[in-house]
Amino acid sequence: MQNRPVIVAVGRTKFGEHYDKKPEKLIEEAWLAASNECNLERKNLETCYISDYFLPITNKLGLEEGFLSELTELHVPMEATRSFSAALKTACHAIQAGVYSTALVGGIEKMTDRLDKIRDNLMSLDDPWSYYAGGTNEANHELMLRAYIKKHDIQGEKLEKMYNALAQVAIKNHANGAKNPYAQYQRKISLETVLNSRKAVNKSLGLFDYAPVTDGATALILTNEKIAKQMDVTPVYIYEYDSATDYLTYSARNELSHFVAAQLAMKKTLKSSEIDAWDIKLWQVNDQSTMMELVSLEDLGYCPAGTAWKSIVESCPNDKGCYEIDGKELYVNMNGGLKADGNPLGATGGAQIYELFRQLTGKADQRQVIINGSTPKYGGALEFEGFGTKAYVNILGRD
Repeated sequence: MQNRPVIVAVGRTKFGEHYDKKPEKLIEEAWLAASNECNLERKNLETCYISDYFLPITNKLGLEEGFLSELTELHVPMEATRSFSAALKTACHAIQAGVYSTALVGGIEKMTDRLDKIRDNLMSLDDPWSYYAGGTNEANHELMLRAYIKKHDIQGEKLEKMYNALAQVAIKNHANGAKNPYAQYQRKISLETVLNSRKAVNKSLGLFDYAPVTDGATALILTNEKIAKQMDVTPVYIYEYDSATDYLTYSARNELSHFVAAQLAMKKTLKSSEIDAWDIKLWQVNDQSTMMELVSLEDLGYCPAGTAWKSIVESCPNDKGCYEIDGKELYVNMNGGLKADGNPLGATGGAQIYELFRQLTGKADQRQVIINGSTPKYGGALEFEGFGTKAYVNILGRD
């Protein structure tokens, strides 16, 4: 790949409720953490890409590019996108084309300040049909669970095991979040806690099956391979990235028990990178709900359709924090995922990349994954916009 894009530094804030901090303070904190890591001054930045969903609503910021220009005191080209992966993809294109050699990619969201104001927006973002039918943000997750159960004829004892498998996803991610100093929730939970939360609302999925509402910011410095080799850093290469889309209206899709966009994006990315799926044993996936992590194991090709819950149940006793599938280990959401780390929409994908960068460079501290005596060679990230409407797959790796 000519002008292969390389990540040389990452930065982020702690996720959670930051009522006392303005958006500029959050993104500045993330940016400074990244720049200090690679000793890059802002004057060296040639372009910036920032992502957010609701800053114009939650913080009355009309033109995010101008906001970032004012913050960095730069007049370089800047663009705003919704998701972090969209911003990263645009930056990668610019680096590969040789238009720019160094870029800042950042993401930010302040959702807790005005949750009541944006809840309708969150619902219509996921699916306008469900919104006008009176559905909540959680409705489509429940509908997908029901469609999955019906399609794969899961009944009786198997159904109970599947519900326990979903609970184990939450337990695993909270255990990983407890090792992440930046996570919104840094405490472990029990199976009883998850099951009781479901009983409290008389639903298949309860409070502990869903990711929280979050504030936070993430950032990374992207450059090309030539410049990266001149810097005193441990670089992480972006081997391949791709995306795919599906219908906005969930009920109108041909497939209700899986995310077709994720399947297509994964296939395209693997084909372009010429990397086998099992070469990637480290993943950050979009677990807006425990159901979404379960389905992602199948959509990414690691489990046959309708079987991921079995692998999760069988993996529970191993205490390794990974899934065991056909005798192979798969590490998923080592930072706690959206479930425990948090989900500030515009910055969420940046947290995924942050974790992969730390893991691949051997700097993930207590969360560090060791495979066959060394740090992972590849890592993958799956990010969604909406309820599976757009899917982005990014594959990162050591050289």
